Amino acid sequence: MTDRKTELAENLAKVEDRIAAACAAAGRERAEVTLIAVTKTYPASDVRILSDLGVRHVAENKDQDASPKATECADLPLTWHFVGQLQTNKVRSVVRYADVVQSVDRARLVTALSKEAVRAGREVGCLLQVALDAGASGRGDRGGVGPGGIEELAALVADSPGLRLDGLMTVAPLTGEYARRERAAFERLMDLSTALRRAHPAANMVSAGMSADLEQAVAAGATHVRVGSAVLGVRPRLG
Repeated sequence: MTDRKTELAENLAKVEDRIAAACAAAGRERAEVTLIAVTKTYPASDVRILSDLGVRHVAENKDQDASPKATECADLPLTWHFVGQLQTNKVRSVVRYADVVQSVDRARLVTALSKEAVRAGREVGCLLQVALDAGASGRGDRGGVGPGGIEELAALVADSPGLRLDGLMTVAPLTGEYARRERAAFERLMDLSTALRRAHPAANMVSAGMSADLEQAVAAGATHVRVGSAVLGVRPRLG
């Protein structure tokens, strides 16, 4: 193996061990948790190596990096997730390659995604990004809709052509009552997921946890964890 493939294989094995141990501690099967490798800022060659190593889900957060990378890796058996804050002027490009958009947080974005998904003849999965630090504005510091806005936004996604309501996503907040309380934040997200599934039973995806806090997310019940640096390490960034 090349040095980089060896490095990624070792990192991936360590993350797999962490996920497996967290599942065992929570009394869950390892198959209940899907690893999403966050390949943002890393080259297409790393995505190709990860695919060779068995990774099937990758995530990006900026269209200008993701679009050419997805094109270059179009032959690979990958599911592409878009996890960054998404402006409506980037939606047409993102819909071209993203199988799931995890950062759906406002009605205008839903409308734009639906329009472009229909235009492209694709079905795009949507996760509502939940801001557990949402203040009076109903939005969080890093995007997301407050818990009180989930029901209305979910109904809009469910009724929009070309879109599929898959579930919820959150990022552990840096401020507010859940700051530095990752486990509590993820447990709150699970409660919100339970409520969502009463109206939308198929929306059972819960994306939570990253390199530093994946164990807390698994313990709370997350179905997907988004891991970047623990898999890819620290390398010179693109550009």
